[in-house]
Amino acid sequence: MFYHIKELQYNAKPERPDPVYAKKLQEILGGQFGEISVMMQYLFQGWNCRADQKYRDMLLDIGTEEIAHVEMLATMIAQLLDHAPVEEQEQAAKDPIIGAVMGGMNPQHAIVGGLGAKPDDSVGYPWTARYTIASGNLLADFRANLNAESQGRLQAVRLYEMTDDPGVRDMLSFLIARDTMHQNQWIAAIHELEEREGIVVPSTFNQEYEKQEVSHTFYDFSKGTESKEGRWASGPSFDGKGEFEYIANPEAMGQIPVLDPAPLYVHGTLPGDMPPPPPPAQ
Repeated sequence: MFYHIKELQYNAKPERPDPVYAKKLQEILGGQFGEISVMMQYLFQGWNCRADQKYRDMLLDIGTEEIAHVEMLATMIAQLLDHAPVEEQEQAAKDPIIGAVMGGMNPQHAIVGGLGAKPDDSVGYPWTARYTIASGNLLADFRANLNAESQGRLQAVRLYEMTDDPGVRDMLSFLIARDTMHQNQWIAAIHELEEREGIVVPSTFNQEYEKQEVSHTFYDFSKGTESKEGRWASGPSFDGKGEFEYIANPEAMGQIPVLDPAPLYVHGTLPGDMPPPPPPAQ
């Protein structure tokens, strides 16, 4: 069960309207790494969680917080669009310099959204559930969550640098701080699971069935040998089950593919040494 209280989690009050910046802010609302994505990702991971209850509870805690962040951003975008009706934009655009600036506004904010936020990214691409990951394997999912928070914080920091509005920066400073916490949170959860299960996902597969001769081999498939200097090319592997090996000139280990001719009803191209098909019956 969810319930809503009227107060936002944190203030979302711009000092002045800015429809162009409202378009930019859509990225961390409805973009691939925006708040809608992490909200849905964490909630579905929590609802589907079959592991320890502490993980389910934690996932639903953070997923519910992300609903609050969606509300904050939607509120901020709506206020950035205040006092920016379409006719003012058209009038301003008569000046070519102003028109170039105002041309950055998303017209759907006025035409479709009625001066409100939309579940889209900064170029108007609609949010899609394909951005989300909920696999049922918590270690795999938590690593995806860490990436989402890393990308989300990076974008929020870039947006912070793109405005001098004190109110917008104040809200972003809060979201950036929460992203700091959430990165730390996922690192802690990942560490806990790795200590219990190991670092390779999934840990439940019998590794006797994988070709272990190549489980810790780094292949150099490009010009130059700089990659040899990395930690991934020598020394003990991080799963504790082998030594990294660097192969400078990897050789092919497979067969040369030769496929059987397609049956005649497919009407593909036949090999040159095959007789032509018989003429159709009269």
